[in-house]
Amino acid sequence: MHELTIDGVRMAYHRHGAGPVCVVFPGGPGFDWRYLRLPMLEAHLTTVYVEPPGSGHSDLLPGGDYAIGRYASFVERLMDHLGSEKVFLLGHSHGAFVALQTALDFPSRLAGIVVYGGAAFYGPELFDQAYRNIEAFVAGRPPGDPLSAQIVQAWHDDPPGREEHLAAFLRLLPMYFHDREAVHRLTDWVDTIDITVDPDRKEERWDIRERLGEVAVPTLVLVGAADFITPENSARELADGIPGAELVVFASSGHFTHLEEPDAFRNAVLRFVAAH
Repeated sequence: MHELTIDGVRMAYHRHGAGPVCVVFPGGPGFDWRYLRLPMLEAHLTTVYVEPPGSGHSDLLPGGDYAIGRYASFVERLMDHLGSEKVFLLGHSHGAFVALQTALDFPSRLAGIVVYGGAAFYGPELFDQAYRNIEAFVAGRPPGDPLSAQIVQAWHDDPPGREEHLAAFLRLLPMYFHDREAVHRLTDWVDTIDITVDPDRKEERWDIRERLGEVAVPTLVLVGAADFITPENSARELADGIPGAELVVFASSGHFTHLEEPDAFRNAVLRFVAAH
């Protein structure tokens, strides 16, 4: 683990592998970085995993202002700290929003971005879309199905603290996979899942749909066909709106392609890096 201090805020990061530098920004917000460990890339890239402020060993942000634009400024300062002229930035889920914002705010620092499980907007509209996908999933299950009841209840839970929030997420976790039984085979990975809950975190609404044409760095958009939270239609909106963006849809994945289709995930990222 390494650390740097930005405007009085301590931010931790982890560096693995060798090759072109790829900064990896996890989802959440608040989730521990380890769920996004990418050993299939570490053999080819210097992967720098960020622990964003408000997660893991990094500090909370005073006043709860975790705006996506502020996260992007932390990425820019990390790139300065690393000393690389240009880096690749891979963001997953909420981290994909940060990657997009960094591309808008600091394009000269980037060799390219990988938008993995992302969308052009964040806030109530995103969650309404996700719940419609849950309803569609439930409609295709047998009446009284216990998994459906578990997922719906977990989605509607309003957990007050870390333990309760984590428990609700773990109950919802099968919904994030193409293979709903995958969770039972990934016990070591599930054990890496942790979350930091800052009660002062402010609600955020973020929308760059009108600005997609301004993204001027090479962009790879990755999505699992069964992703319910940042689904294929959101990925296509990104790919259609960003000039020259490449879209890869993984047929047998949900929100965690790096677990369900690791070889295909690796190949897509490495092709992109090699091209740029």
